[in-house]
Amino acid sequence: RSPPSPPQTMADAAEKPKTFADVAPFLAEPVTLGGLELKNRVAFASLTRGRAGHERVPNDALVEYYSLRAGQASLLLTEASALSAMGEGWAQSASIYTPEHVQGWKRVVDAVHAKGSFMGVQLWFIGRASHSSFMPDNQQIVAPSAVAIEGDGVYNINDEKVPHEVPRALEIEEIQQIVADVKHATTAAREAGFDFVELHLANGYLMDQFLQSCSNKRTDQYGGSFENRFRIADEALQGMLEVYPANRIGVKISPNGAYNGMGSEDNIEAFTYYIQRLNSMNLGYIQIMDGTGFGFHNLTRRFTLFDVKKNFDGLVIGNVGFDMGTADGAIRTGACDLVTFGRPFISNPDLVDRWTHGIPLTPPNPATWFTHDVEGYTTYRPASEAAEATAA
Repeated sequence: RSPPSPPQTMADAAEKPKTFADVAPFLAEPVTLGGLELKNRVAFASLTRGRAGHERVPNDALVEYYSLRAGQASLLLTEASALSAMGEGWAQSASIYTPEHVQGWKRVVDAVHAKGSFMGVQLWFIGRASHSSFMPDNQQIVAPSAVAIEGDGVYNINDEKVPHEVPRALEIEEIQQIVADVKHATTAAREAGFDFVELHLANGYLMDQFLQSCSNKRTDQYGGSFENRFRIADEALQGMLEVYPANRIGVKISPNGAYNGMGSEDNIEAFTYYIQRLNSMNLGYIQIMDGTGFGFHNLTRRFTLFDVKKNFDGLVIGNVGFDMGTADGAIRTGACDLVTFGRPFISNPDLVDRWTHGIPLTPPNPATWFTHDVEGYTTYRPASEAAEATAA
């Protein structure tokens, strides 16, 4: 692939306003996903921020937060959003299973659409990475098997760090209810106006717990073989396909990740099989956390973008650790089709504009990543606002 032709003369170059294509020609290219034309290949990654309040309804702060980044990224993916009350596990994160959730998200989606970007919701069931304080009536947390996460602990509903709990293995009927809940949340997404819906199969949450041998010790039809371990994801996706067309559905996977106690020795073979199964469904995209900056389990070789590309015909989205240059290069080589950016967008809502005009990026403050007020959430502003204030 070749970049767009440069200006013919130095005078042309001097007179022409700088565009994103001048600094990242491949990242700036439009791309079609689900029949929609995305103006560039920059996507905003799902980032859990915990600003939706105790009712978990998207509020004014969420409307402003996503709106600020719309028009920069062509596709915005929501923070992971619990698909049922049993799927919860993060203090004050937004959810998507009640009419109030739907109405809150509709305001966000409308604001993003008004800026010319598209939006997808990420459906989340936390499983063994949760805590009983989040569960209805403080019930025991659930998972494929009664295998606790090894590690230094988890945050409860009061933001206190406590030891991980041993989950209860789900009964067959409960798995079937989760599948039904996925479809219910997908229907809610359609009512809210989302362009895309993404099933979270990554980061050691429930679906990933079923996919991986380190956390799935079942001996029934949901455990053992790759086919059985994929069964809940398959059933969930079949329900989603009854609500959205296949090219508007995506998934997120993390075969390299160690987060939440994950990583299995058979991940290369297992995830190759899973991707082939996903390909047979003609899904719109697979987002893979191919970068290892979020933790690498070191039990296999690294699963790469090319591993996905050679087994999947839809769009491949790269995630974790990219900057403008590495993202542009990954797209240039054909390794992926889009890249999601998370942490750079936290403190730079105008990320694409800053890249375009060489404006230094504002470093984020990790101390405000997971707090519950607007500080560090909507207080990072576009550079243009500072320039306007100075001019005034």
